[in-house]
Amino acid sequence: MDNISRRGLLTGVGALLAAGSLGVSTASARSLALPASKRFKMSATTNEFFRHKPLWGPRVMQSFAFDTPNNRLFAGQLRSETPENSGDLTLSQLDFSGNVLGHMYLTGFGHAVSIGAEAVGSTSYIWTETDADTTNGRGRQITRFPWQNGKTLTSASVTKWKPVSGASVYTPAVDQRFGRLGVRHARSDGMYINVYSLAAARTGDFSTVLASFKQPALTAGIDFQGWALYGSYCYFWEGEAYPGEPDETKATSKLWCYDINAGVLVDSFLTLAGKSLTYREPEGMAVYGSTDGTARLYFGFASGEPGDRRANLFYRNTLV
Repeated sequence: MDNISRRGLLTGVGALLAAGSLGVSTASARSLALPASKRFKMSATTNEFFRHKPLWGPRVMQSFAFDTPNNRLFAGQLRSETPENSGDLTLSQLDFSGNVLGHMYLTGFGHAVSIGAEAVGSTSYIWTETDADTTNGRGRQITRFPWQNGKTLTSASVTKWKPVSGASVYTPAVDQRFGRLGVRHARSDGMYINVYSLAAARTGDFSTVLASFKQPALTAGIDFQGWALYGSYCYFWEGEAYPGEPDETKATSKLWCYDINAGVLVDSFLTLAGKSLTYREPEGMAVYGSTDGTARLYFGFASGEPGDRRANLFYRNTLV
């Protein structure tokens, strides 16, 4: 997170500060429904993908996304040469061993709390926030652009959309398996997520909302660190950084699963994955897989010392 708190911005204008509990409905704040799907089990076996890998820049990984059909992985972070609230980002492309294959720079885009990837043939399109508000470094719109290694894009050079009038603090998530785009955004009374057809959204058509719900309260006072969509469920990731190896009795890294149709949190798990990592800040969440049999829910951690932060990925692959 690099000396910037998400509490005020990303847990929702004071509206989500009460601790949530499993089974508490938010039905009054949601609408519409999605075809029912399986969900990832939060307490399933933890699998390690890679550990302590450098990105293109030295700051913490904020988020990551998979282009499943093309077996590509992308990670987002704040650009090291510019102020935090500038909205300047670095994207790295990694192989599945965590080695950097390329990079892009995004000028004036946002904070990269969540990014998405979409395959169009052999081309990877990246979804991010853009049009950064320099008072807080968060994006006021969303965008989509093709991955181009070595390219620098400015917010003024990309097509931008504002799917919800009057909203702010946008972040996207792509559900490749089910062909949907999630758009997380701040309204006056908290954070909401709208779900759209990915095929429609890529043309700029946000007129049909497949589902809409207010983000449930998670753990009071703990930083929000990422989210993902898979079928009829939404996943949330929260936690604080440790200054060194963690005291297990003070662990805060927690996975949450929300049933969009029922409007309830149905599962959560306090994970000690990567507990020996130095710093160990939860950062980013994404889904990989083209079928239930190949599906994995990934969650990330930043590790390392200031000026030399590293990326770490773990995953669950048990569906129930």
